[in-house]
Amino acid sequence: MNIGKPLIFTVIGLALVAINLTAFTVNERELAIKLQVGEVVQSNYEPGLHFKLPFVQKIRKFPKRIQTIDERPERIFTGERLAMDVDFFVKWRIINTVNYYVATGGSSRVANDRISEIIKNAIVTEFGKRTVQEAISVERAELMRDMLATATTTAEGLGVELVDVRVKQVEFPDDVRNSVYQQMRQERGRIAAERRAEGMEVSEQLKSTADKERTIILANANRDSQKLRGVGDARSAEIYAEAYNQDPEFYAFYRSIDAYRNSIGNSNDILVIDPDNEFFRYLNNSKGK
Repeated sequence: MNIGKPLIFTVIGLALVAINLTAFTVNERELAIKLQVGEVVQSNYEPGLHFKLPFVQKIRKFPKRIQTIDERPERIFTGERLAMDVDFFVKWRIINTVNYYVATGGSSRVANDRISEIIKNAIVTEFGKRTVQEAISVERAELMRDMLATATTTAEGLGVELVDVRVKQVEFPDDVRNSVYQQMRQERGRIAAERRAEGMEVSEQLKSTADKERTIILANANRDSQKLRGVGDARSAEIYAEAYNQDPEFYAFYRSIDAYRNSIGNSNDILVIDPDNEFFRYLNNSKGK
């Protein structure tokens, strides 16, 4: 009776040891491969419980998450042969565990070093195709996209995917900063002068068009006013003629009275005229004869 209990405990202990040596788990945040005598015999494990041969087979696990490489600034040269210090970071993850293990031995330090070299080569290549102005402003988004495309093909051989490559900061060394700023200032000045010249040209065109339209409008208005004035004068003459034909004597009298009103209506008016002049005919002859 007393001998049976130790035996049961021993059997249970051996069973636990055997399970520990043969069973392993993979969670959803891990990637795993099975090695036998240094060779990969199985990969792409789903999360859960799995088994292996004890002492013969080994399990290597790698993080499934996205990892970050944040390197120190790298000295590169642009297409103008100007030096720049480029600070960047890389986001990457493992997509092929077999290729990753073969290329790096499963070491994250080796993987980081290899990926860093790939990205540095891509930065040197892409910055070398561009001027300073293109690299830091005009084509910044295109630059990072081309860097990622250039490095992706090489990185796939390591069994990794480059999720993102970002340039955090671009600085000029002290020995070239002033010359670069002066060059950029001159470039901005040239562009500003071109913009001002274009604006002046457009302004002169608009003024010329406006003056032309103004001249045409005034000419048309003057033409129309002359036509209307001519029509009015003709109608006025027609009315006068009709009135004269109806009673010439009364018409002459009315015109004389109107002339008196316009000529001597003001106390300051002075007329030097012979009293027997025809102008005073109706004043001298009150009977209208």
